[in-house]
Amino acid sequence: MTDRDEIVFRMEEITRTLRQAFERRIAQSGLTRTQWRMLAYLLRCEGVSQSELARLLDLERATIGQAIDRLEDQQLVERRPCPTDRRVWEVHLLPAAYDLVPLLRKEADWLHELTWNGLTNADVAALKTMLDRIATNISSLPEVLEQD
Repeated sequence: MTDRDEIVFRMEEITRTLRQAFERRIAQSGLTRTQWRMLAYLLRCEGVSQSELARLLDLERATIGQAIDRLEDQQLVERRPCPTDRRVWEVHLLPAAYDLVPLLRKEADWLHELTWNGLTNADVAALKTMLDRIATNISSLPEVLEQD
């Protein structure tokens, strides 16, 4: 195994461990991983369509539809018709979802503090630069894979 292989595996392990730790920390909220990830995306770009949410989360549309159903039951989101396309439903946050943000933020901050312990701002900036470069390098992978 090369150093580059080890780095890729380590990146996967880190993201998996972070997701699992965050999920355990917010268990009292009653949200599943898919649900809190959906809320996080909706906080960034409210009113996104169900199809776009499925693409962003790399999940099937049926899975997203079921998760939205559960979030609607919890009165955290609502579907609204798209004003420009009657076939499209947009997902919007409700006030109860915003009430969860402080809990999610607190737990994320705790996890970030633990994660970045011992690293300087310069270390973090350098890592961000390297990861941005890697992301740029692999950004064409979906198109390349579709050509095969």
